[in-house]
Amino acid sequence: MRIAALSDFLLQRIDRTPGKPVNRQLYQVIREAILARSLPVGLQLPSSRDLARELDMSRNTVTYAYEQLVAEGYLETRVGAGTFIADTVPDQIPEPAAAATARANQSGSLGLSARGAQLVEQAGAYRLQWGAFMPGVPDVSVFPNRIWSRLQNKYWRRARADLLTYGHGGGYLPLREAIAEYLRVARSVNCTADQVVITTGIHQSIDLATKLLAETGDRAWVEDPCYWGTRSVLRSLNLEPVPVAVDAEGIDLRSSDWRKPPRFIFVTPSHQYPLGPVMSLSRRRMLLEYAAVHNAWIMEDDYDSEFRYNSRPLAALQGMDTYDRVLYLGSFSKTLFPGLRIGFLVVPQTLSASFATGLSELYRGGQLFTQAVLADFIGEGHFASHIRRMRVLYEERLRLLQEAISLHFGDTLPISGGDAGLHLTLGLPDGCDDAAVSRHAQSEGIIARPLSRYYMKPDHTRRGLILGYACVPNETIGPTFARLANIIREYLPERSLSRRLGP
Repeated sequence: MRIAALSDFLLQRIDRTPGKPVNRQLYQVIREAILARSLPVGLQLPSSRDLARELDMSRNTVTYAYEQLVAEGYLETRVGAGTFIADTVPDQIPEPAAAATARANQSGSLGLSARGAQLVEQAGAYRLQWGAFMPGVPDVSVFPNRIWSRLQNKYWRRARADLLTYGHGGGYLPLREAIAEYLRVARSVNCTADQVVITTGIHQSIDLATKLLAETGDRAWVEDPCYWGTRSVLRSLNLEPVPVAVDAEGIDLRSSDWRKPPRFIFVTPSHQYPLGPVMSLSRRRMLLEYAAVHNAWIMEDDYDSEFRYNSRPLAALQGMDTYDRVLYLGSFSKTLFPGLRIGFLVVPQTLSASFATGLSELYRGGQLFTQAVLADFIGEGHFASHIRRMRVLYEERLRLLQEAISLHFGDTLPISGGDAGLHLTLGLPDGCDDAAVSRHAQSEGIIARPLSRYYMKPDHTRRGLILGYACVPNETIGPTFARLANIIREYLPERSLSRRLGP
């Protein structure tokens, strides 16, 4: 570009609209032109006085842009000579190695690693996280906001510096004490506050445990089907998830499984996710004995045990463990609200100091302010009251959804997992494409997760829809399921249509 044309080049790109700083625009236009090599290295720019006159702006405006560009290295000044475009172009750009080129080709134009590409391709998180029939999400609209706000304001008024800085160790001690007491009473978990580590939720708990206890390539038994997030975290850490089938008694291990002991065993014994069976006592004892003999770690995900409708809450597997092989995972995402992002991990006493240090080292713990509010919320009895109130509400919504299913399909489609938690699973015939049903429903604004996406092995896979009811208002459950039922009928095999499928 010739210097005579520089002012025309700049005038075409500067917006004189009020509220848009001209000095900042001038800096950005020149900077972008240098990066795009539209202004060649070594080009002498006009003096600030001359350029200001040509652009009809104040000299201070041009001076600001020049000084900022000089400070960042885009321009250089030479005493007695003027201002020039600096040489910032690398002398040599190395050719990509063959291995790097191969990786780029495998992962496409995004440049993702093979691990990253797999994670994105198999992601289970939906863009929609609220509404019918989103599973695993509580009704946040009835959360006791006034109580929470009062407790929160109490801490803001005190302005404690120690609650606004980084945390160290396992988390805010009063909260760990409150959680330990609650778990001892409500879930028969054997623990002290020292064994409780505060995390941001199940994902971080798994991430922390596997990073501290596993080596690259270690194997982990996972229930098939299981929560998609468990598989994603394991794969992201280069661990091998090994699917194990589930039956009416929980995880169903075969002789072929026993021969290759894993490092981890991931289970949801109190309410298998997503099918709902409770692990039998014999299976629990078998797992504990096996883990002790083979030095495996059992990861007990107790994600929604507070909500049982036909029986008392079940004791945790951790409470039966006499070998210190169980790590117990929980969170407040389903009992309070997902955006709280507070969970907990109960570890054996021998691991508590290491996990507290690991948490601080890996994640720079914080959220002490929110943890303090939650500790008071539990300590003053509000948490227990909220659980009781929500248990009644969710049981009513479960009944309404079950009635809606019966109205449209009678007993032709099986229901599982309908006596606890925040969801049920509606079974579909083998010939029904549950993923297609899910996509169609989502286009109509209805969330219905396909059961088949939760399986890893094809010979285990069953078809169905996972339907959450907790965050669906009572009056909309029936009408919304009626719309979903019409969608389901479009995908049912003909032999299923010959039975009673409508009211």
